[in-house]
Amino acid sequence: MRVPVLEGVLPVERSRVPADALAGLTLAAVGIPEVLGYAKIAGMPLVTGLYTMLLPMAAFAVLGASRHLVVAADSATAAILAAALAGLATAGSPEYVRLAGLAALLTAGMLLAARLARLAFLANFLSRTVLVGFLTGVGIQVAAGQLPDMLGVHAAGQSTVPKLLHTVRALPHVHWADVAVSIGVIVIVMAARMITRRIPGALVAVIVAIAVSRAADLSRHGVAVIGSVPRGLPSLVLPAFGWHAAGALTGAAVSMFVVILAQSAATSRAYAAKYEEEFSEAADLTGLAAANAAAAFTGTFVVNGSPTKAQIVDGAGGRSQLSQLAAGAVVLVVLVVLTGPLAYLPVAALAAVVFLIAVELIDLAGMRRILAVRRHEFAVALVTTAAVVGLGVEYGIILAIVASIVDHLRHSYSPLNSILLKSPEGHWRAVPVEPGVRTAEGLVVYRFGTSLYYANAARLVQDVTALAAHGAPLRWLVLDWAAIGDVDYTASTILVRLIELLHQRHIRLMFSSVLGPVRQQLDRYGISADGYYDTPGHALDSFQARTTLPAQVGHGAGEHVLDQEPLRAPVAAQIVEEADDGDDVAPRVVRGAGHPLPPSGEALRDLGAHGQQVHPAVRHVGRRGPGAGAQPVDHP
Repeated sequence: MRVPVLEGVLPVERSRVPADALAGLTLAAVGIPEVLGYAKIAGMPLVTGLYTMLLPMAAFAVLGASRHLVVAADSATAAILAAALAGLATAGSPEYVRLAGLAALLTAGMLLAARLARLAFLANFLSRTVLVGFLTGVGIQVAAGQLPDMLGVHAAGQSTVPKLLHTVRALPHVHWADVAVSIGVIVIVMAARMITRRIPGALVAVIVAIAVSRAADLSRHGVAVIGSVPRGLPSLVLPAFGWHAAGALTGAAVSMFVVILAQSAATSRAYAAKYEEEFSEAADLTGLAAANAAAAFTGTFVVNGSPTKAQIVDGAGGRSQLSQLAAGAVVLVVLVVLTGPLAYLPVAALAAVVFLIAVELIDLAGMRRILAVRRHEFAVALVTTAAVVGLGVEYGIILAIVASIVDHLRHSYSPLNSILLKSPEGHWRAVPVEPGVRTAEGLVVYRFGTSLYYANAARLVQDVTALAAHGAPLRWLVLDWAAIGDVDYTASTILVRLIELLHQRHIRLMFSSVLGPVRQQLDRYGISADGYYDTPGHALDSFQARTTLPAQVGHGAGEHVLDQEPLRAPVAAQIVEEADDGDDVAPRVVRGAGHPLPPSGEALRDLGAHGQQVHPAVRHVGRRGPGAGAQPVDHP
């Protein structure tokens, strides 16, 4: 396996380096308060949030492929981690940090395994609908969890609903100084957003809060502050290796793996499409695995591709991973020089920043759009949101995955099948499957809307049975395979039985538009139709040629001429092949004053008795008398 390096950086355009550096500075200004908040969500020491923007971010910049994806701490994975570690260790303790490292290492292993097994496609199985519901639930949960710190009260409980109830009961005991700090931070951030999103409102609010806290000595007035923050670079920290711990965290690691896979892949694809760039999902998986491994051994927690941070960089003019490397350099300076002032940061101020981040995750506009166009998908999103809020993030993501799969199965279980009709102008149009509908007299062209598998094969039988049992007599049923990309074993056995039932009714089953790999599948199953056609149009032409040929008498001494001009050579070959079967819907040829010959095989034997030879490529079947002027039989 070749490991690509610096695909997100090279080639470096010198003219763009200043813009990338400025975008990196902007990312650091906005990202530093955010990652401190994400560390708080995860229950980790605040400084570990800054660590996520050092080696993990640099590892992805070196080994990833996307030029735009920003990999650092993320609210969704932080919430999953906090839910998994609750009860295993005290939040913020050394043991808690080591367990968080193990969770990051497990996640890194899953990402690397997905890369080696080429499982990047799994990112597609978490639908946008479910992701909107999931992130909305995470936003509600995180926002509710910050209310006690914003109000200066204590609220017991780990899950969202009990904690929210305890917060409401504690309202008479709110600490107004903390409330004032929270309101001040919210006002500053919202005012900055109203002016322009390029102003790092959260950073401005944090700086103001630190300055006010230090000048007014808010800690002496009962306002809680975060306390001292370690200065310097992260040190090597070994994860909490052990089978028991690994078993306890595997479920959370799977949940984080799925979220990382879906969120990072969607973000990378979006920006690659925007700038018409090539990128490798496999290389991104390598970069994400390396980033989480770096997090595991540097005392921090799981990192993820962040769509909001990618938007920050893009809006500031960044077009490569140089922006992320520049942001890491700024964070490095902060860790070495500027951690001292963070000790004065009020807890309420940080809680307000996190609260605003969480509110942005609540995608009410997205939920409304889904409701307006797809009510059943809105129900899926709503159930996912309720599961995250009521059961917790870890169970919520499991339900989100199940909901995505169920939604997919619902579509394939009940496909939009149709009957193909030809307009007077010669264009095909699809109409719903209804008993009695015919493409032509005696013919139905039926298109199945998706791949055939065990769950939807019964729908094929129902439709075909209804078409055969109602309406005018059916002689041919053409099954169009244009939308069928796979046939599983169960469906193949049902298809064999269906062919037998149609033959019992003297109905011939033809296949059209069969893809090559699907035809090979059918051959392996031993399934053979009565005829194969490249398109439904070829099947219709063939059917009309053999069932609607008007009889005309040739001039001369008893000549019999059947002109096959409208039929292509493969169709003529099919006619000869099917006529040998002795079926009563095989083509008839004319003799004398329009009297038909016996059908099918008898007709060909009679032709053979007159010394005629039939070849797939011939255009005229019959024999000419000496000096006779032959007249073709015209097709409609």
